[in-house]
Amino acid sequence: MLITPEQLIGFLGAAMLITVSPGPDNLMVLSVGMSRGRRQGMVFGLGCALGCLSHTLLATLGVSALIKASPLAFGALKLLGGAYLIWLGIGALRSRGGARVEGSGLPQESLGQLFAKGLFANAINPKVVLFFLSFLPQFVLAERGDVSWQTAQLGVLFTLQGVLIFGLLGYFSGSVGSWINRHPGAGMWMDRVAGAIFVGLGLKLLVSR
Repeated sequence: MLITPEQLIGFLGAAMLITVSPGPDNLMVLSVGMSRGRRQGMVFGLGCALGCLSHTLLATLGVSALIKASPLAFGALKLLGGAYLIWLGIGALRSRGGARVEGSGLPQESLGQLFAKGLFANAINPKVVLFFLSFLPQFVLAERGDVSWQTAQLGVLFTLQGVLIFGLLGYFSGSVGSWINRHPGAGMWMDRVAGAIFVGLGLKLLVSR
């Protein structure tokens, strides 16, 4: 059973806005691209994006286990996830921006090393694990059944859009990085958008419950 078009559009819209908002991963992709070149930036970005597959697996197994244990437990996960998203959103809304991209001073590494660095940096990040466990279930429709399969599809979609966006950031790293450095307030407004999405998702869930 595939996710519905409504799930697809809503999820991808939120995921892409969150992915382009300034954060450690995409700023590092820009830094690598500016200092090493387009190919290196794209390879590092590919590693970062594919690291999300490990979080997809953990989220899918975790949600599946909760459903088998108790539907109420799944509902509790969504409520706690909604509260966590609101907390993240408030933090983003309060951000003062000021993100900068440094394009020098990075050690020289091979393409394989850059890919592995991006992959493992994302895969072992506990904050990303918590984010996936909070974000993905918000777009799962329990009434459609097979919640774990829906979660897996959403996680793969998040990974694919990450591959696309990080690849573009790596390819256009010079231009994008320079633009961010010239417009320090841009990061603040991008954080505002991401924060509004987080808060909106969390409030929608809490109110609906």
